Amino acid sequence: MAAKKILVVDDSVSVRQQVTLALVQGGYGVVEAGDGADGLEKINRDTSIGMVLCDINMPRMNGLEMLEAVRRDARHASLPVVMLTSEGQPALIDRAKKAGAKGWIVKPFKADLLLAAVKKLLLAA
Repeated sequence: MAAKKILVVDDSVSVRQQVTLALVQGGYGVVEAGDGADGLEKINRDTSIGMVLCDINMPRMNGLEMLEAVRRDARHASLPVVMLTSEGQPALIDRAKKAGAKGWIVKPFKADLLLAAVKKLLLAA
C-alpha cells in the first residue's frame, strides 16, 4: 500500500519547507497549501491526502475555519487534522478539539516528535 500523502497548510514558506523536509525524510508524500482556502481546495480535489498538518493564523481562511469546513463535509469526517502552530492559548486549543483536531503541535517543532505523531495518527486512521 502506498503511503498516504500529507497536506501541509501554512502561510510561512519556511515552515512549509521545514515540515515537508521532515515528512519526506520520514518517507511520506507531501502536498503544500499556503492558506486554509487553498488547503480546503486541495483536500476536496486530492483523494490520496490521508492527513493534514495545519497552521492556525493564516490569511483568507485560517486553520480553525478550514478544520470546521473539513468536518462539515462527510467525505472528510475521519481525515486526521493536526494543528501546527505557535499559538498555545487554551481557548484556541479547545476550539480546535471541539472542531475535531486530532492533535496540537507547537512551533518550533522537533522533526522526530512530528514524525512520531504523524505515524501514530496514520496508524489510528
